[in-house]
Amino acid sequence: MRRSRRQKRSGGGWRSHAVLPGLAVAQAPTATFAQADWLTPLRTETLSTGSLSLLLIGLTVFAATTSLIYVRERGRWHRRETEMAGELEAARGHQDRLAALLAADPQVVVSWSGRDAQPIFEGDSGFLGAPGATLALAYGAWAPPVEAKKLELATDALKERGEAFGFTLRAKTGPYIDVEGRPVAGRAVIRFREVTGERAQVMTLRGDLERLSSDHSALIALLAGLQQPAWTRAADGRLTWCNAAYARAVEATDGPEVTKSGLELLDRGEREAAAKARREGRIFSVRAPAVVAGQRRTLDILELPTPVGFAGIATDMSELEAVRTDLQRQMDAHVRTLDRLKTAVAVFDATQHLVYRNSGFDTLWSLDAGFLDGQPSDSEILDRLRAERRLPELGDYRSWKASVQAAYTATRAIEDWWYLPDGRTIHVVASPNPQGGVTYLLDDVTERFTLESRFNALSRTQRETLDSLREGVAVFGSDGRLKLSNPAFAQAWRIQPDIAGAAPHIDEIVRLCRPLFPQDEVWSELHSVITGVRDAREDYGCRMERRDGSVLDCAAAPLPDGATLISFADVTASVNVERALTEKNEALEKVSRLREDFVHHVSYELRSPLTNIIGFAQLLGTEAIGALNEKQRDYTSHIVRSSGALLAIINDILDLATIDNGALTLELNEVDVAETIAEAAAGLHDRLTDSKMKLQVEIAPQTGPLLADGKRLRQVLFNLISNAIGFSSPGQTITVSAARSGGHVRITVSDQGRGIPAEVKEKVFDRFESHSLGSNHRGVGLGLSIVRSIVELHGGRVELDSAPGRGTRVTAVFPSEGLPLSDAAE
Repeated sequence: MRRSRRQKRSGGGWRSHAVLPGLAVAQAPTATFAQADWLTPLRTETLSTGSLSLLLIGLTVFAATTSLIYVRERGRWHRRETEMAGELEAARGHQDRLAALLAADPQVVVSWSGRDAQPIFEGDSGFLGAPGATLALAYGAWAPPVEAKKLELATDALKERGEAFGFTLRAKTGPYIDVEGRPVAGRAVIRFREVTGERAQVMTLRGDLERLSSDHSALIALLAGLQQPAWTRAADGRLTWCNAAYARAVEATDGPEVTKSGLELLDRGEREAAAKARREGRIFSVRAPAVVAGQRRTLDILELPTPVGFAGIATDMSELEAVRTDLQRQMDAHVRTLDRLKTAVAVFDATQHLVYRNSGFDTLWSLDAGFLDGQPSDSEILDRLRAERRLPELGDYRSWKASVQAAYTATRAIEDWWYLPDGRTIHVVASPNPQGGVTYLLDDVTERFTLESRFNALSRTQRETLDSLREGVAVFGSDGRLKLSNPAFAQAWRIQPDIAGAAPHIDEIVRLCRPLFPQDEVWSELHSVITGVRDAREDYGCRMERRDGSVLDCAAAPLPDGATLISFADVTASVNVERALTEKNEALEKVSRLREDFVHHVSYELRSPLTNIIGFAQLLGTEAIGALNEKQRDYTSHIVRSSGALLAIINDILDLATIDNGALTLELNEVDVAETIAEAAAGLHDRLTDSKMKLQVEIAPQTGPLLADGKRLRQVLFNLISNAIGFSSPGQTITVSAARSGGHVRITVSDQGRGIPAEVKEKVFDRFESHSLGSNHRGVGLGLSIVRSIVELHGGRVELDSAPGRGTRVTAVFPSEGLPLSDAAE
């Protein structure tokens, strides 16, 4: 720099001397004289010598002046260079001092010369948990999200409007950070500095205090909300705080009244014991009676020392004591019940000693009561019985005894038969106990064996009687297998005797008989009678016209033991007379069956493609295979809704066809009426909300469970509530009530709609009868028909009460025990 300035000054001086006036004057005449051809050579030579002298003088003066100027300027610039070197050293020292001061504390300084200028970083951001100074501005990397957003807004305000700010926050890595931003000499400067020393300790303690205060407030809120009385005491035993449950227990308005009045929950004896425990500095725990809100209760009291006093809580154990008392009462009843049993019961513990026996055990073995009261071991009892010859007489008694006592180490019950010398037969079941030991059940089955012999004799007599009958007779057990048949049955249906004697299932018998009589309806009825599918076991009769031209009258009658007797009588001669009269009726029945089969098949063939339509429409609606525009989404939604409505209609038609064919079977179970109503209403929640209607449910306390098919009951309720919604106006209330009376359960759905005229009431339960009655409801007229069919399958009935202007009440009446109403009334 110094050299360039000297060159500039030297150059400037040179340029100023290059245009001296004397030099210009000296040169101008020379040029003029050179052009004048009339001058003489002598004068020309004289003038040239003078000009040269003058030029040398000028050059000398110029050189001297230039030297003087150069010397003077050199000295001045030398002094200036010395001053600038001193200033540079001072600046470097100042910079070193600033760097030392900046590095004295963990901090980072960031500055901007303008709004869009790049930031300049000084320091290291390692204390922020983000190594590298440039990451100090990545607020989200080291500051909590809320504080990071706050810093970003403050930084933008500083850079744009010069607004200063100052925060103290806690980094994600733990330390507290002071962040200060302000404009300095036209620059935006932000300093990040770690808080250290006593101030950091104070802030840490302040945070701990806030956290502890929050935890303390949460604990107080928890204790205040407990249903168990809770309290705290000062070191002198004085009540300082209690929750609302304590106040209610002592019948006070609130906690301050309790502490002010010193109301105590415990009786005097417990208070004195608690005071003694407090004086001794130990935990006080006791179960004692106390008066809580005017009632005598049993409480578990726990009071323990705290750093500032004592804290206690009382837990109501009255229900537990009641349960314990009830359990003891049940155990006593169980013992009394066992004493009334004829089956001998003996319980041995893990040490193989007798801990309980009933009166049947004493009666069976007639052992000395004193001996049994002494809790003898299992081995001692067996030895005593063997000595008195009351055990089976075996050659190897030790091995037999070991096999009996193997039940103590077995994982499942062991069953055995003891044939005693006195002729009795004892059925013994040894069941291991979960806690160790064995429970013996000894049943004298001598009489049962005698009855079994008599039963076998009667069976042989019955067999001979059946074999002599001309009518085919077959007896099927409750498991559907052929238990007994005579030769006439096998001959009538051309069944091989060895097959009939192998106890085939009813399905196998039907398969063998179908070539002669292929009508599935009759076989289905017989199958349901034999397997007990029907709600009630009743007699059944039918006539079979077989392919060989013969006609059999079939009669099925239930037997007391759960079996079913079926007889086949040949009535071919009498049927031939009636054949002409029955042809017309059979033709009509065939047309009816064809109609039902047609409806079933058509509905099935429609439902399969309709399910595909719904599936593809829903797939389009999810936009999983491509985005749809608004109109396409609207069309897709219409397709799904319309297809769903059509599918519901087809399902209703299928249900009716299934009911007509007698193929619909009910799965009867105990159904919670209230829960079923809630499930049916949940499926109509959206319709109720969209229609702005209110659903009110009223369940009488004595309703109880109902023996019905839960799925079909929900279908009944769904159709009734849906029908009520369709004929109600926005803002109206639909009421669903249930009550038990007269041996049956009545479930009623009522609305506040327009009501049904008298001429329409007679047709509402007919199929495909739909009447809008001035409302927006549209349907195909199957809902109420399905309701009546399902209710009647349960043995019930449907009642309708409606009139124009006063709404509609539809009541489904179900037998309380799953029986027809006529049977229930009997």
